[in-house]
Amino acid sequence: MRAPLYSKAITSERNFPLQFEPRDQFEQRQKKLEQIQALGYEAYPREFRWTETAAALVEQYGQTTGAELEANKREVRVAGRIVSYRLMGKAGFAHLQGSGKRIQIYVRKDVVGEKAFQLFHLLDLGDSIGVRGHLFRTKTNELSIWVEELFFLSKALLPLPEKWHGLTDVELRYRQRYLDLIANEKAREVFVTRARIVQELRRFFDARGYIEVETPMMHPIAGGATARPFTTHHNTLDITLYLRIAPELYLKRLTVGGFDRVYEINRNFRNEGISTQHNPEFTMLEFYEAYSNYRDLMDMNEQLFALVAKNITGSTTVKYGETELDFSNMQRLTMREAIVKYWPADAGEAPALAELARPGGAQEATNRYNAWAKRTGAPYAAAKGTLADGEWTGLLFETMAEDKLVQPTILYDFPTEISPLSKQKPEDPSLTERFEIYVAGMEVANGFSELNDPGEQERRFLAQIAQGGEEVPKQLDVDYIRALCHGMPPTAGEGIGIDRLTMLLTDSASIRDVILFPLLRPEAGGESSSTTEAHGA
Repeated sequence: MRAPLYSKAITSERNFPLQFEPRDQFEQRQKKLEQIQALGYEAYPREFRWTETAAALVEQYGQTTGAELEANKREVRVAGRIVSYRLMGKAGFAHLQGSGKRIQIYVRKDVVGEKAFQLFHLLDLGDSIGVRGHLFRTKTNELSIWVEELFFLSKALLPLPEKWHGLTDVELRYRQRYLDLIANEKAREVFVTRARIVQELRRFFDARGYIEVETPMMHPIAGGATARPFTTHHNTLDITLYLRIAPELYLKRLTVGGFDRVYEINRNFRNEGISTQHNPEFTMLEFYEAYSNYRDLMDMNEQLFALVAKNITGSTTVKYGETELDFSNMQRLTMREAIVKYWPADAGEAPALAELARPGGAQEATNRYNAWAKRTGAPYAAAKGTLADGEWTGLLFETMAEDKLVQPTILYDFPTEISPLSKQKPEDPSLTERFEIYVAGMEVANGFSELNDPGEQERRFLAQIAQGGEEVPKQLDVDYIRALCHGMPPTAGEGIGIDRLTMLLTDSASIRDVILFPLLRPEAGGESSSTTEAHGA
């Protein structure tokens, strides 16, 4: 009995969806599928036992001569998607793509038989087939498979994009990533590289005695970072829950429990804007190391970033856009030093470090900068409400210095007012033992010596709650304070943004290029689409 095709609800005139255009090709391919079934082939077979992929054959036999292939008669079973196709009387050629590479097949009627050759006539670009045969080289010396048996695996009822010349519509690439992966080899390479980056990170931390864990993604209290959360509701318990902003507070509970070295590769959710550097759903590596401080992590990061860059790209020097990024040489600057270093040359004398450190000094420097920005049209440091000294410092840095940190840079010694989970510097309580790593003007990592004084942590949490706003916690995490009361050893922790790190190591200009299904507005007609950061970017 023939397998059912699309229901009438899908293919009827009134209900036929726009995304199934071009309709004429859709209907033609449906008819071909019916003809294939009439030949006795299953419309949707259940399996195919292959021995090699197209990519493996190209890699292994790409340099093997035709004489060697003829002498050894290497038999193979290969599956793939048809990406080119041409008939020549009683024979024909096609290319199969598998694992990102393509290999040519040669089909002769007198070899495969009448029925299989009729099947070959009914194939379209995009169809999936399997073949059994042996390797040989054509007269043009192209590595090919001499097909002895042909297997139908799946009919593409819709055509490949732009007649296989590539998918260039950027939004369509994000909405229909499956087409992007078929049509654009670079897209596939980006996501293969992303997987390798995650493997390298795991290898690095596993080798240092870290334990990988999983912590909750639904939290009863929004916390662990400053960001607006997504909310949901648990019906049975009748409670509001928050999608994870960061795993930080749970991972530090594990440090209290005796996991001295722990990490998690985690999905986080922040109900914020979307840009080339921000997606509401993103991936971080977050880790904690007991008996260490932020300087230990700064040293370790120099090793980590250089090693990952070398293992992924073959060099510690990586091309990103028009810039060569040198991961073997990370400069270090305090936040105040960065403001002084990148103060605009025509904005008057740069503030001295002592001026930025004294009460009111950062606000005065910001006022001078804003006066210059108003004259020149440069970005303006806009304050929301009354700011503390440390908040003015952070605002000034973000406005006029952050995008200047192009080469890999460790920025450290952050003001206490913008670092509620970090330990203060004993010699200067206005600063904390916190650092961030910037590359190409983007924050890619955030780490610090963890605050483990439960009394001080409670005071900072309460001050943050009293400040108010959509991006700060609304209630005190009493259980976390309780955990600290049981004693957390001196600990350093950090988060690394995997999406942004992948952008850097694949020369991708937008975060959407490195997330398989980035969040997008629904298409016209109502179709849904699936598709910043403390402790990681």
